[in-house]
Amino acid sequence: MLETSYFVTIYFLYGLAFYSMGLLVAIEGGQAPDPRLRKALRPLAGFGLLHGAHEWLEMFQFADNSLALAELPFMAIGRIAILAVSFISLAAFGSYLLATTKQSQRYILLIPLGLEAVWTFGLLTLRGSLSPNEMWVAADVWTRYTLAIPAAILAASGLIVQQRIFRKTGLVQFGRDALWAAIAFSWYGLAGQLFVHASTLPPSHILNQDLFLDIFGFPVQLFRALTAVGAAIFIVRFLRSFQVEADQKMAELQAERLRASQQREALKSELYRRVIEAQEAERQRIARDLHDETGQSLTAIGLGLRGLSTSISQQHTVRQSEKTLMQLERMIANSLNELQRVISDLRPSHLDDLGLPATIRWYLGQAQERTDCDFDFELIGEEQEICPEFMTVMFRIFQEAITNVIKHADAAYTTIRLIFEPEVMRLEIKDNGHGFDLKHPQEQTTWGLLGMQERTTLLGGQFLVNSTLGGGTQIESVIPYCPTHTSGKKKNDNSPSSG
Repeated sequence: MLETSYFVTIYFLYGLAFYSMGLLVAIEGGQAPDPRLRKALRPLAGFGLLHGAHEWLEMFQFADNSLALAELPFMAIGRIAILAVSFISLAAFGSYLLATTKQSQRYILLIPLGLEAVWTFGLLTLRGSLSPNEMWVAADVWTRYTLAIPAAILAASGLIVQQRIFRKTGLVQFGRDALWAAIAFSWYGLAGQLFVHASTLPPSHILNQDLFLDIFGFPVQLFRALTAVGAAIFIVRFLRSFQVEADQKMAELQAERLRASQQREALKSELYRRVIEAQEAERQRIARDLHDETGQSLTAIGLGLRGLSTSISQQHTVRQSEKTLMQLERMIANSLNELQRVISDLRPSHLDDLGLPATIRWYLGQAQERTDCDFDFELIGEEQEICPEFMTVMFRIFQEAITNVIKHADAAYTTIRLIFEPEVMRLEIKDNGHGFDLKHPQEQTTWGLLGMQERTTLLGGQFLVNSTLGGGTQIESVIPYCPTHTSGKKKNDNSPSSG
């Protein structure tokens, strides 16, 4: 009775070790970052679950002495089938780990399939030469010789390969766990499966369980159970590497986001500084223009009026006075034109009076006088009513883009497309200039693009740029309509008059 309970305990722990391993691998294996390892862990989970079930089945059979060796045919067939499939799964696990290239992964399953073919052929041969009782014992021995030992060697070899991969990625501790698991599977296969039931198959008539007990003083089932527990522990330990690797990648991602955020903040600070400098430069330009052009013209007009007053008081001829008045009229007209130019540069009145498309056409006409580049403007879609803030931003983006084309692109032809879509307005500008390298743009190009991108982003839009050296540049700014436009549109759509 003591001996029976002793073996029942061994089989229970033996089965529990592999079944628990298979269950944990089935749950955690999908988190493996490496597709090869994920694929390999599926058959390992199958091996653990099936082999644990097989050992528990043997435990129940051992508890009932009448079923220990003289099994019913259907029970023997089921047990041998479970044992064989479990070892084939273990062979598939090792084979997948050994397949480190995509080409080898296509043919690696030929190894377990080949083992299965050899096992099947051997069973068919044994069936015709042995009695039923001898057949099931021999089948168990044949299964361990042809499937268990090669499968354990494949698993150990694959775990050694995985250990090297862990070491290369810096997961040294988990590499050690994989190495110890490989050692456990090696002992499990080479020693634990070599000493089997005594049968007519050589060398089991010599190397069998009885010999192991005589040599070491404890049954081979206990040795299998101990190696199974060791393999299960180290397999479960290296499963933790998935979480560690995921944490490392998360930390790297967070660090990268922090660097990107710091870089964005630095760029924003530099951009704000550039904006302030641009504002000061613009103020200086306006002051200089007013002083050089308008101020001088007004001074000349004042001098002319004083001279006219003097000539009238001295009773000069009417013809001479008319000539002075005509000169003053031309000077006033020139001053008004100069003031109009300054005002237009600050904010074109066409935006408020005529809308965005008409303003773009007007600006292109003005720009055409300063460059040899030909501009082609195309309006697509039905023009929408745009709130002033959004319309101004879109015009400034267009203005900056055209300025870049004139100053830096050296283009002969530029197309401008303003597209009104149901939810967004899209501005596309493409030139055939010399372009630039997106990875290493010039400083003036960088800040121009940053300004356009900043304006677009502030309105919740998307800014895209594509350029190649010698292939021209294309920019695209996509901005949603302002909220008042959207709400007004919905309101109009739901109004009784709309239906």
